[in-house]
Amino acid sequence: MAEKKLGWALVGLGKFATQQLIPAFPNCKKSKLVALVSGSPEKAQQIAAENDIHPENIYDYQNFDRIKDNPAVDVIYIVLPNSMHAEYTIRAAQAGKHVMSEKPMATSVADCQKMIDACQKANKKLMIAYRAQYEPFNLKSMELIKSGQIGKLRFLTSDHGRMLDPEQPEDKWRANKELAGGGSLMDIGVYSLNAMRYLTGEEPVEISAMIHSDPNDARFKEVEETVAFTLRFPSGVLANCSSSYGYEGVKRFQAFGSKGSLILDPATDYYEHNLELKLEDGKHEVKVQEENHFAAEMDHLSECILENKTLKTPGEEGLRDVKYMMAIYEAAKQGKPVKV
Repeated sequence: MAEKKLGWALVGLGKFATQQLIPAFPNCKKSKLVALVSGSPEKAQQIAAENDIHPENIYDYQNFDRIKDNPAVDVIYIVLPNSMHAEYTIRAAQAGKHVMSEKPMATSVADCQKMIDACQKANKKLMIAYRAQYEPFNLKSMELIKSGQIGKLRFLTSDHGRMLDPEQPEDKWRANKELAGGGSLMDIGVYSLNAMRYLTGEEPVEISAMIHSDPNDARFKEVEETVAFTLRFPSGVLANCSSSYGYEGVKRFQAFGSKGSLILDPATDYYEHNLELKLEDGKHEVKVQEENHFAAEMDHLSECILENKTLKTPGEEGLRDVKYMMAIYEAAKQGKPVKV
């Protein structure tokens, strides 16, 4: 018998949803796309026709709450600008649906907690879309570090950079602080931050940070360009991280241990990863099979719903990162370390 597939609705049909998420559904074993929510009727109708979605399963932001009457929809995936995650997660929970929210979870700790509370009240699961935690190369890196392959972990680095282009539709909102909540940290910086947590298996206890934005660059009137931050972990491990909207194409991390080092570069690409170990006997390329990690993360939520399992990246995971990002901003503002 074919496995049962839960019905998913996508809220927001931007470039990420149309070019990454929708093409991933055919690779899913437990999830299927059944509904769309968009402010553009023409785009929604075209995508619905291309993906065999019934026209009655198209919603806009005004009639979104009617989705509660649609039994075909089990899960709602929020793919909107950061500041809108909380509102639509709460409305989805009130509609009686399970929720996946893009990261960062929200633009404030308070909003994160409201999202968690709403889903708990509705007895619905809330997962944050930390796709890297479902990606085979990242999972292999976690396994190698935990197994002691590079010895005792001492130090890590992680850097993520991309050019911000507000002229592009997918970047226009990212230059708007009200919608984005911040600049590079609230976008790609969450990859650097979250990676340090899942690679160490620890939570930071102290954070230092510096921020710089080109004062002559109009892109950074509202949001920051570059953030450099250091995390101190209970074991003594330190992590140096960065995020920037001022340089292109960096998405890597490195882990240094007493017996060698591990480099994943690129680490958080959509399609391509390269994992290497540097040990006493030389360099070793680690072969891992690339897989569709968008499908993997969506199927994880569907499986946890179907079998009532505990989520790997629940709302509490997103809350922690937002708490740390607020501490990074505070440490930069104060010019001194902040305890967390």
